[in-house]
Amino acid sequence: MQRAIGQANPEMEGRNYGGRNPITGIALPKLCLKVAQSIMPLALQRAQLNKLPNFTEVLPRRCMSATKQRQWLQTRKISVGELESRKDGRERVVVLGSGWAGYTAAQNLDPKKYQAVIVSPRSYFVFTPLLASTSVGTLEFRTALEPVRNRRSRLSFFQGWADSVDFNKREITIEEAVDDPHQGLTLTTERHAGESPQEREKEKKVEAQKGQLFTISYDKLIIAVGCYSQTFNTPGIKENALFLKDVGDARKIRKRLLACFETASLPTTSDEMKRQLLRFVVVGGGPTGIEFSAEMHDIIKEDLARIYPELMPFYSIAVYDVAPRVLSMFDEKLAKYAMGRFAREGIEIKTSHHVQELRRGFPGPEKGNQSIRDPLTCFTVKVKEEGELGVGMVVWSTGLMMNPFVEHAMSKVQSFPRMHMRYDKSQVNEVDHPQWLVRRDPKTGGIVTDDHLKLTLEPEGKGGEKPTGILDNVFALGDCATIEGTVYPATAQVASQKAEWLAARLNKGDLEAKPFKWKNLGVMAYVGGWNAIMQSGGGGNISGRTAWLVWRGAYLVKSISWRNRLLIPIYWFINWVFGRDISRF
Repeated sequence: MQRAIGQANPEMEGRNYGGRNPITGIALPKLCLKVAQSIMPLALQRAQLNKLPNFTEVLPRRCMSATKQRQWLQTRKISVGELESRKDGRERVVVLGSGWAGYTAAQNLDPKKYQAVIVSPRSYFVFTPLLASTSVGTLEFRTALEPVRNRRSRLSFFQGWADSVDFNKREITIEEAVDDPHQGLTLTTERHAGESPQEREKEKKVEAQKGQLFTISYDKLIIAVGCYSQTFNTPGIKENALFLKDVGDARKIRKRLLACFETASLPTTSDEMKRQLLRFVVVGGGPTGIEFSAEMHDIIKEDLARIYPELMPFYSIAVYDVAPRVLSMFDEKLAKYAMGRFAREGIEIKTSHHVQELRRGFPGPEKGNQSIRDPLTCFTVKVKEEGELGVGMVVWSTGLMMNPFVEHAMSKVQSFPRMHMRYDKSQVNEVDHPQWLVRRDPKTGGIVTDDHLKLTLEPEGKGGEKPTGILDNVFALGDCATIEGTVYPATAQVASQKAEWLAARLNKGDLEAKPFKWKNLGVMAYVGGWNAIMQSGGGGNISGRTAWLVWRGAYLVKSISWRNRLLIPIYWFINWVFGRDISRF
């Protein structure tokens, strides 16, 4: 019969354990003995109820030896165990990604019904429409961020990369990313690029031993890992260009822009070198490239012109695109309005131009050129139609490439998922089709889902018409997924609508009631000088100051937290009155 709580265990009475934990046998440092003795009754009580955790849970971490502290840091059993203890009979929904789709879905799930767990290499959500403003000091970086962890949130979070998924066991393998050097920056290549599958498997075994690789289970899984930036394998772009998808990118752009002006203002810098340093190139004529060009022009004309008036004859901004016109998602009239405004402000629009290379250094022969103070101070961009040009900075914004997680982890063969899979039993035989693959869109490489955002599978092997299976407990949304038979754009608007729809359906338990339908709310873009263009979903067009007011109002309302809704207008006002902060840090 089980003893009452608090009753002593006769097997443990009267023994001298020599400074060791009688339950686990872990040697205790002398400084910890008093602490251990004081909490031992509680430990024994919990042991009798079979609820005693690892003893390192009970002792304060500062009392562990150096070896035990390292072991404590390396293991993930404690944190995963705590996650299990807080489940309270709810279904666990693991969300891969903290972007527009992942963060929105996790935030909107009912905490009474679901235990939401976000797994992401970054511990925050980025409000991407404001990144262009933060990159030039119109807003501060934190106004574009929402932390995943905060005192009001009921979300659980693991900072790591999803390495693989087992649909049969309903488990995800995660590689920790707390000290990832690429955190906050746009990714253009797979983090394990260059490793063979055999080398990666050996590396994973070592990481697992160190506690850097761990697994968690799920009841439902939402895959929202997003995409990487597309460079089209253009030489030098990954190494030398700047991007604008994360807050770390915005910080690098601001530092580089101001460094170019500081270097150009030095008395040792020749006029020829000033022209190279102050030539800024934006590659990509979409909303991101156009808005950043407009914001950069604003800081130069409104702030830097007062600080560096002697440098104004030397600066130039050019937007390059391979398409015949920029802002192709807008009505042609609005696109012409934007191009006309850029032309009046001196921003060059160069369509049907192809960037072939970007390298560090000065264009042309450098030897004997006395005007070059340091060849590595600037960059050389090679354009097919113009040749080589010396530039101070290149910002690359040309589109998306599929996340390597989808390319590799999602392309692995899965054994027949016995649970949570629906299929036509007249077409599929478990014996004939034991191995299955995640369906991928042939054009984008993204995950194919049904119109309820559920992940679809197909049998391994080549052939014509293949049967399709649907996993009822796995969903894919955002830029990494495509609904079969649709051509929705890869935008934040589509991703957030999918996330809100899925969370609402899961909360109400009526996922099969109606399929997802995207509602086009329109598109907007800032074109500089307190002017913008806006095209509504119904086809109405607005341009100029009115569109700018709508643009600012919409982004203010769409900001996630009240904290940022208060900070954003405050920074707008401060910078309007006192000017932008141009310090580099």
